[in-house]
Amino acid sequence: MRYIIPVTLGVVLFVYGLIDCLRSEPSDVRSIPKTAWVFIIVLLNVIGVALWFLFGRPQYAGAASNQSQTQGGQGSAPRGPSHTVSYGRSVAPDDNPEFLRNLEVDRAQKMEAERLRKLKAELDAREAKLREDKPDKTREQHPKDENQK
Repeated sequence: MRYIIPVTLGVVLFVYGLIDCLRSEPSDVRSIPKTAWVFIIVLLNVIGVALWFLFGRPQYAGAASNQSQTQGGQGSAPRGPSHTVSYGRSVAPDDNPEFLRNLEVDRAQKMEAERLRKLKAELDAREAKLREDKPDKTREQHPKDENQK
């Protein structure tokens, strides 16, 4: 009975550390590569998890405080050491730079399509006007054409 709490605490700590290691970005992991950390956690269990939290886990709080100091303490710093949008979290469309870029690209494509449509209509109008000016002169007779008949 007295071993249940330490064993349960060890299992919970192991599972939490392993999931935390697996969900972290490989570029943010410190010391050694992420796959090596997974092997260390699996092989050394609670000791591996302790090593992960001390030496391998990304420092989220440190990066946020450094970010706010470089910005002069204004606003809130983004969570996590990387400034890229992760796929696990949803972001509002107006905060997603990729979404905003796509809006700009779509707007530029629509403007270009409208410009091309107007140019095509103008070209068609010019061709129609030229056809009206020379209705029978669409094909001029060449002197050699008469000889070949």
